[in-house]
Amino acid sequence: MPELKRLHAGHAPAVLAFELANRAYFAASIPDRGDAYFDRFTDRFDALLAEQEDGVCAFHVLLDEDGSVLGRFNLVDIEDRTAELGYRVARHAAGRGVATATVRELCRLAAAEHGLRTLRAAVSEGNVASRKVLTKAGFVTDGPVDPAHIGGKPGTWYRRELALRPTGTTAPEG
Repeated sequence: MPELKRLHAGHAPAVLAFELANRAYFAASIPDRGDAYFDRFTDRFDALLAEQEDGVCAFHVLLDEDGSVLGRFNLVDIEDRTAELGYRVARHAAGRGVATATVRELCRLAAAEHGLRTLRAAVSEGNVASRKVLTKAGFVTDGPVDPAHIGGKPGTWYRRELALRPTGTTAPEG
């Protein structure tokens, strides 16, 4: 069963393999990271870990049973109990409910571990799959996004208000 884990230095080889294997797939719906990202992957990965250590972001990987990365699920620009959600799922895992289930889990963690109250996600109009994931995970539309924020494409902000629950309690996910 896949497991959501906080990103750490040991994940670097699996994350790079995931990004390389799915590069063309991702570029069909979101801006490509570009060759420089891969040429300087180690520096960029180390910078992510530093941002995480500073509490500005919280990066996660969804690991398959064999240790390979099925997806990346991130909380970025954490400030004032709000963060932006970003995620990407491997092509071979797409369409199986993996993204929706993991976004729901990350919403729970965002409230319980980071004290967040609101998550936002920017999605281009053409990224129908991500729009469906967010809607199924309880997000609602929240106005247009500046196209510069998502690679020059028109899009929409999605928003989800998170319910803070006392530790040790459970409630149905929205």
